[in-house]
Amino acid sequence: MESPYLDCIALFGVGGAHPGGLQLTKKILTKEKIRETTAILDVGCGTGQTSAYIAKQYGCNVTALDCDKIMLEKAKQRFESLRLPIDVRKGSAESLPFDDGSFDIVLSESVTAFTDVSRTVPEFRRVLKKDGVMLAIEAVIEKSVSEEELAPFLHFYGMSGLLTEHEWLNLFQKANFKNINVERYKVQIDEQDVDNAADFSLSEDIGSESYEALEKHFHYSMFYKDILGYRVFRCSC
Repeated sequence: MESPYLDCIALFGVGGAHPGGLQLTKKILTKEKIRETTAILDVGCGTGQTSAYIAKQYGCNVTALDCDKIMLEKAKQRFESLRLPIDVRKGSAESLPFDDGSFDIVLSESVTAFTDVSRTVPEFRRVLKKDGVMLAIEAVIEKSVSEEELAPFLHFYGMSGLLTEHEWLNLFQKANFKNINVERYKVQIDEQDVDNAADFSLSEDIGSESYEALEKHFHYSMFYKDILGYRVFRCSC
């Protein structure tokens, strides 16, 4: 499904656009046992901010995947400038271009909800090794809302729907994930946290529609702030 928002962040080259940004990513990863031999798949890598951090911090095997050509070009530029040996792949989360049991960790930062979740979650499970772990930061519906009220939000973000925490858990269980842990995350804005802020890799030609989309994103973030929440899911095989 097309999305004005996704087109916008691709042209602006926003890195760390997911809730919590790089700071939350770091917090999540410190709880995992990551060694040089660990194979990590960053699904929906965008401009590669997270993949670059993982490769530099842990020196492990990182694969960065995205379906957007513009994002992948910007990710490649980032990795080349930092001389990081990251495997960059173009592909869909709903049909991952990898063999079964390829990764120790699959990381999805506000990506899964933009896909056909009924196909994507089983794919995450398929490419994980025995005892592998899926880490996902995803939006949840905190309280009931009419389809009519939610329709503009879904259209703008190119989403077919949003799930409750319980529906996410059912989805993970159906995909045969064993141990499922949930942590509530409350969005906080720290203007002083420069090191963990989103970064930008601007395209040369950015039209007025992209600036309008960015403004609408901020509007929706405020308008739906009491309806939407976020969770960090950790699911092991």
